[in-house]
Amino acid sequence: MLDFRTQGYNGYSVKYSPFFDSRIAVASSANFGLVGNGRLYILGLTANGIVAEKWFDTQDSLFDTAWSESHENQILAASGDGSIKLFDIALNEFPIQSWQEHAREVFSVHWNLVAKDTFLSSSWDGTIKIWNPTHPTSLTTLPTHSCTYSAQFSPHAPTVLSAVTSDSHLRIFDLRTPASASNHLTLSIPIHTPPKARPGHAPPVGIPPSEALTHDWNKYRDSVLATAGVDRLIRTFDIRAPGAGPIAVLPGHEYAVRKISWSPHLSDILLSASYDMTCRVWTDGSAMGHGKEDGNMMQQDPMVFGGGREMGRMGRHTEFVTGVDWCLFGAEGWCASCGWDEKVMVWDVRAIMGP
Repeated sequence: MLDFRTQGYNGYSVKYSPFFDSRIAVASSANFGLVGNGRLYILGLTANGIVAEKWFDTQDSLFDTAWSESHENQILAASGDGSIKLFDIALNEFPIQSWQEHAREVFSVHWNLVAKDTFLSSSWDGTIKIWNPTHPTSLTTLPTHSCTYSAQFSPHAPTVLSAVTSDSHLRIFDLRTPASASNHLTLSIPIHTPPKARPGHAPPVGIPPSEALTHDWNKYRDSVLATAGVDRLIRTFDIRAPGAGPIAVLPGHEYAVRKISWSPHLSDILLSASYDMTCRVWTDGSAMGHGKEDGNMMQQDPMVFGGGREMGRMGRHTEFVTGVDWCLFGAEGWCASCGWDEKVMVWDVRAIMGP
């Protein structure tokens, strides 16, 4: 396990470069993001450990970052002052572009993985905005009418995007649909709808809605997403059956889940980062089928649904863990995590997984 200290700055987001397996970026904030400036670190993984190749200081906190999918040296930063900045790590410390349209903190940025010529941002102001890095203003604004902690383009379709919000809904937008009164909204799934009861099992327990903080698209199943947030539960949904409720529910974290990420290598594996100071690896149960083991697990914990389970945890962080990301290259286990303990850690998930 490798680690690096972001001294004086608390980590919020960590992302591997899509071009280099030895380069990661960390968005961080002074004073836990409550007040003060931010710093975007560009870190290199070397034979001598993790080294800071470059960093960019900003006037306000940074909450998320996203590498360009079309230019290996360009990277976005989401700021607490409502701005989005684009940096080029081969150039000087100033951003090469900056956009200021959001009225509140920008909490997520995400590059279009398919078209590669657009990116999105989501904000506490209740909107998602679509951008082209060569345009001075946003291309489209999508209202969610709720604090939007996480938004993403689908990795399978260039015009489809998703978001989770403080009102506990998973929203799906399709930019190909008419921009009528629905503003491209095609689905709005209440996250806290209980799963449908299975034959021979008691009805699943309902939980009051709470804020959804993070979500991610499955990289192999184009209709499956996972969500998580304040209620500590990870849920997976199939948007082909939006009224069916979650297809899997994964309990275990002791505090809010701040970040989840599906594996880029295995269709049933996902990672989570939580305020309980742990990162955990899970299977959603889709690779095992649903049989006797599923029933036994439900008897032990009535919140378990879908046959998924925790496969291991990493507990080396000493404060809230806020970011986690998989390496796209090489063996399927390497990942990075960051947290409020000023630590960035690079580690192998396979080392913590049980049998």
